[in-house]
Amino acid sequence: MSTFISEFLLGGSGKRVAIKDSIDIAGHATQSGSRAFARALPALRNAEVVDAILAAGWQIVGKTNMHELAFGVTGINDWTGTPINPQAPDRVPGGSSSGSAAAVAAGLADIAIGSDTGGSVRVPAACCGIAGLKPTYGRVSRVGAHPAESSLDCVGPFAADMNDLIAAMQVICPGFQAQGLPSNNASVGFLDVACDAHLQACLGAAADRAGWRRTGVQLSEFEAAFVAGLTVINFENWAAFGHLTGQGLIGADVELRLLAASRTSAAELAQAEQVRTRFSQQVDAALEQFEVLLLPTMPSLPPTLVEARSSSKAVAGMTPLVRPFNLSGHPALTVPVEIDCGGLKVGLQIVGRKGQDEVVCAFGAQLQQSMVG
Repeated sequence: MSTFISEFLLGGSGKRVAIKDSIDIAGHATQSGSRAFARALPALRNAEVVDAILAAGWQIVGKTNMHELAFGVTGINDWTGTPINPQAPDRVPGGSSSGSAAAVAAGLADIAIGSDTGGSVRVPAACCGIAGLKPTYGRVSRVGAHPAESSLDCVGPFAADMNDLIAAMQVICPGFQAQGLPSNNASVGFLDVACDAHLQACLGAAADRAGWRRTGVQLSEFEAAFVAGLTVINFENWAAFGHLTGQGLIGADVELRLLAASRTSAAELAQAEQVRTRFSQQVDAALEQFEVLLLPTMPSLPPTLVEARSSSKAVAGMTPLVRPFNLSGHPALTVPVEIDCGGLKVGLQIVGRKGQDEVVCAFGAQLQQSMVG
């Protein structure tokens, strides 16, 4: 089974938690889904989030598979195997935290921990029909997560149920205080983004059923923020993993992405940082008008495995709506919504003010509650 890299039991008898293979667990090698780290020595200490989970009396059930080096969005991994997407076995599980999402969706764990640098929690959560949160940048500890340095990456939880996701945040996020549901008729901004029209309409209807008062919003820097986010991740991932190229140690897709990333210039990075500042300010300004912002997590249904292997366009189309919020650092949650597309659940993304992860989660809980029965 390719959902887990390794299965073991560690800790108490509380909630079952799966941990992404880019996060250290003492006594177990951190391989980041890559042959390049096949001979890695066991980690000497736990990541801080792992210590928090064990201190809560929860039980770690294993390390989950991932897109190699967390540098991909499909979850396809020809070295470790590709996790099956429990809600749509013919479609990609999403990446890079593929095994974490699949483990929760399959009922193999109550909660899973992943990391999100350009959508790597939210995309697999949306693909597999569960909830996933990218917290405010810096709010959840990255100590013991790989790569060690990132201005984009956030460690965050997956769960099928918002109550479990909120419980996870109370454990891994110091100071997280769960909030009651938002008031009726809460004012929300629904972003005008390039998206499948039917999917956009279904998600808008879901927001209406939750009792929210939605207003259309445009962010002029949104597309530039996607490009800038890609520039930053390319620059930082080349610095972290460039030394692994040219040795036959990594898969062809990741090797090609890293070699392309090597061409990112300091001038391009400086320009991307200017976009980061402008876009972050633009999102902040929108959130002065609205309690949260809403948008689809993905612009279309997840590609099939066949499409993902044969079409770079299908893969590139998975992250345009998530990556901008890695650049800006705002908390972003995806919650599954059932639509009339072959029984698939798709993700509605909820974005909030920096540091107000509790509010984002409360909106997610209200959305989920509105869909019960």
